[in-house]
Amino acid sequence: MDSDAHHNTNATTQPITGAEIVIRCLEEEKVKFVFGYPGGAVLHIYDAIYKQNHFKHVLVRHEQAAVHAADAFSRATGQVGVALVTSGPGATNAVTGIATAYMDSIPLVVISGQVPVPAIGLDAFQEVDMVGVTRPCVKHNFLVKDVKDIAVTIKKAFHIARTGRPGPVVVDIPKDITAHLAEFHYPKTVEMRSYNPVVKGHSGQIKKAVKLLLEAKRPMIYTGGGVVLGDAADALTKLVKALQMPITNTLMGLGGYPSTDKQFVGMLGMHGTYEANMAMQECDVLLAVGARFDDRVIGNPKHFFSNPRTIIHVDIDPSSISKRVKVDVPIVGDVKSVLAEMNELVTAEAAKPSAALKSWWEQIESWRGKKCLSYKTNDLIKPQYVIEKLWEVTKGDAYVTSDVGQHQMWAAQYYKFDKPRRWINSGGLGTMGVGLPYAMGCQFADPKAQVACITGEGSIQMNIQELSTCKQYHLPIKVILLNNRYLGMVRQWQEFFYENRYSESYMDSLPDFVKLAESYGHVGMRIENPNDVEGALKEAFDMKDRFVFMDFVTDQKENVFPMVENGKGLSEMILAEDL
Repeated sequence: MDSDAHHNTNATTQPITGAEIVIRCLEEEKVKFVFGYPGGAVLHIYDAIYKQNHFKHVLVRHEQAAVHAADAFSRATGQVGVALVTSGPGATNAVTGIATAYMDSIPLVVISGQVPVPAIGLDAFQEVDMVGVTRPCVKHNFLVKDVKDIAVTIKKAFHIARTGRPGPVVVDIPKDITAHLAEFHYPKTVEMRSYNPVVKGHSGQIKKAVKLLLEAKRPMIYTGGGVVLGDAADALTKLVKALQMPITNTLMGLGGYPSTDKQFVGMLGMHGTYEANMAMQECDVLLAVGARFDDRVIGNPKHFFSNPRTIIHVDIDPSSISKRVKVDVPIVGDVKSVLAEMNELVTAEAAKPSAALKSWWEQIESWRGKKCLSYKTNDLIKPQYVIEKLWEVTKGDAYVTSDVGQHQMWAAQYYKFDKPRRWINSGGLGTMGVGLPYAMGCQFADPKAQVACITGEGSIQMNIQELSTCKQYHLPIKVILLNNRYLGMVRQWQEFFYENRYSESYMDSLPDFVKLAESYGHVGMRIENPNDVEGALKEAFDMKDRFVFMDFVTDQKENVFPMVENGKGLSEMILAEDL
């Protein structure tokens, strides 16, 4: 990417090392936390970290967790997360975290060490082509081969990560470059001829969109993670309230509109509510904001298009528009800016609910009447019940992280998120093992907040070594393990589609999680009786300064409903009552 850097904010006349330049760049970017793990190729940088006091370095126990924690810090704050890893295996360990952030459009700068420039390409000890390895799963990446390029490269990295559709950027720095000397010049701005994301939406298209919405008989608003990432929740809420129309969120969009509000019809998609999926399928005008019509949201596109509708799509990324679903009114721009312009037009039009809209709401209420999220109780702990009680005990105000699987879907269905940036999970990549490092990132972002990590016994073991990090930094996270002794979502699919052949989904050698937590110096609790769930949660959250690991032994046979089978359409849901 070509650039013209100008207007230096800070500079040194005395040469400093490349490692010191890296630190000064992070200082200029007002970075508060760097999550990382030292190794040979980054020792000069770690030595420079030792000598500074501008940011805190968090020592994780695995590089994957470093990137996940930086990712969660970004999701919780809106700031660019920063991770630092060494070359070779340190760099490759970080790739899963980078890919996770890429799929969910999270702004990160990941600095990786590299072997010295003369050794590149010679199969040197701990050499990996980090630029080549990460190319498919970054927004951009750089290999710095001259100490004089460090500052402008890091400036570009932060600029690219946070602007347009956000994403992770890798800066690969050879060890010898961090030892070379240069004057420090950090540019205030960078201009790149090949990178100029559109911010303001086309006013004509916005007017057309508002006109279509106001004339609609069965309107629907569908929003995704772009609303949360674009800090557009307030603008969205104002618009939805003015239009008095139904709204649904994707998994990544939860909290972008208050879940407790009556206009919210629940999450849509593979495990979305009956009313949300039916309204999506039956609407005549659909406003999509910061969402991408992915396979888990609309199911079979052919089935989705069996009902004609007019689609308005607002997104910062032009490549996301008409990618899977052809749209009628494309609007490329920053969602906050576009929604603000829509709000001005709607206010001017003084939208009033029509008879058709009232009839549409009656239809939606009849779908709601199915109560698709109800579940049967017995003498075993139901995972849904644990989530409901967690919401009550935390008053709906916790940062909730999750891993991936059944527990993730139950968390999305039963914890009502009224605020953005409180629901932290891996949507696009579906990465097991994110829950605990995500909780770490959230707790660093907001030290006094309640942070709950909802996980499964399969997922938690993928980064369980981070219990050590939590002990070192005294993080009072509460782990809610929904332990059904299975890889739950795998088991559910095997039950439905593989005639109950539970191939390698049963976990028959689990540790004693209570003793394991205690061995790290944390509080461990095992809960087996439904009557003890609420009391245990209250006791755990009353321990404001302790990490508490709660092992809830849940009903092994519980499944997630509703469910849209792969290849089926949105309205072809399997409901609990159907079985």
